[in-house]
Amino acid sequence: MTPLEEIASLADVPVEVEVELDRRVMRAREVLGLCEGSVIATSRSAGENIDIYIGGVFCGSGEIVVIENVLGIRITDFRDEA
Repeated sequence: MTPLEEIASLADVPVEVEVELDRRVMRAREVLGLCEGSVIATSRSAGENIDIYIGGVFCGSGEIVVIENVLGIRITDFRDEA
């Protein structure tokens, strides 16, 4: 039995996936002024590499992409070891 077959019963368990694009310090006044559609400027742009964490554990790397005006992450390296 392959490792994927061994964990098949866990396939529908939700897991938290984190990708951090940037960190920024903002004043409380700025945060309180945020609403849907607000834009927070970042120093990162499409094409840059980012780290991917699942359940707080580093699992791989990705690249920031923009596809049809939607920001996303293309996985470029994924750890296959425990």
